[in-house]
Amino acid sequence: MSIAVRAESLGKLYLIGHRQQAAGSLRESLMNALREPLRRLRGHSGAVEDDTIWALKDVSFEVSQGEVMGIIGRNGAGKSTLLKVLARITEPTEGRAEIRGRVGSLLEVGTGFHPELTGRENIFLNAAILGMKRAEVRRRFDEIVDFAEIEKFLDTAVKHYSSGMYMRLAFAVAAHLDTDILFVDEVLAVGDAAFQKKCLGKMGEVTKQGRTVLFVSHSMPAMQQLCSRCVLLARGGVEFDGPVDEAIDRYLSANVGTGYTAKADPTKPTITAASAEWQEADEQILLRVTFESPFPLHPPILGTTLYDTAGVPVFGTNNNFEWSEDRPESMQAGVIEVRISTRALRPGTYHVSLWLSELYEDYCNAANALTVEVGGPLPSGRMPPLSIIGRARLLTNYSYHPALRGDGQPYLDA
Repeated sequence: MSIAVRAESLGKLYLIGHRQQAAGSLRESLMNALREPLRRLRGHSGAVEDDTIWALKDVSFEVSQGEVMGIIGRNGAGKSTLLKVLARITEPTEGRAEIRGRVGSLLEVGTGFHPELTGRENIFLNAAILGMKRAEVRRRFDEIVDFAEIEKFLDTAVKHYSSGMYMRLAFAVAAHLDTDILFVDEVLAVGDAAFQKKCLGKMGEVTKQGRTVLFVSHSMPAMQQLCSRCVLLARGGVEFDGPVDEAIDRYLSANVGTGYTAKADPTKPTITAASAEWQEADEQILLRVTFESPFPLHPPILGTTLYDTAGVPVFGTNNNFEWSEDRPESMQAGVIEVRISTRALRPGTYHVSLWLSELYEDYCNAANALTVEVGGPLPSGRMPPLSIIGRARLLTNYSYHPALRGDGQPYLDA
């Protein structure tokens, strides 16, 4: 079988220092000129070295024509960077990528869309970028519009679209146009449950058409449903390449008991630290989540989803559903504690995803941020077998009523 995608020792180096000005604007140049005398007065030299980080390092793999390969990893592992390099959006620092076929990509909301053009015009623009003729697009136009469910807004500039409308149109274009290879990055991150189900159905159709697909997602059930193979990235490199179930097991089993940390984003609210602890005496999981925001949140809403090792959601809530009298109306930074009862859970490993928002606005998503071990025996004193059904440990009582003989007496054991 021919090779559709080949990556050979791919590496991508980013400068993360604060003195990157190779091609800055006039305003930036003037501001740097004004700051330089102050730096010297404070004892800083002008030659401040930039910090660097390898977002990708020595990544190699091959994807056969018609193969569906998943890519998983923690936040910052290099998943999105890898797809951008393969899609020719960014150039690799080292190594090379070989792509054979026409590529369609859905990497970020609105990528490839012109904000001043209408939805209709952007459909034809995206097709032109892919090298498709207008006649080809016209044949698929009605399917694209019907899937995206934006017919009323088709002749509205896309800059007025919500993120959900952007995503529906972008996915519809990428999935319906005639491409040989499709790159999809976290298509389930935006949109309601009905749209997510629709996307998965369409992805299933695409894979059956023999198209090559590289699929990035934090949804482990979607990985198991769509992919035949999975690459696990960690710290910019390939940690595992093989069967989907084994890749997921390695991914979810890593970093058990470790905390979550991230740098504050000066432009938006951020979850900067989090920890999870199972408290045996109280039969509860205690989450401590620290957040910072450049502005007050009215109110801060913290969402929590608990997953089992197969990536199936077990429980989810947020402090808007579980409203309490002591929730502050406004908060800009601090710690939110969440206590989740585990009395109904079977012993095992669980993974926690977090998200931070305020009413009508989502800001930060930390998927699979934490892992926690829930221990303790079943009421019978025995640990559940591996073949046990479900993750809930619901209290169950059995009663037995022997059948009676014709004379009204119970049957006796022989």
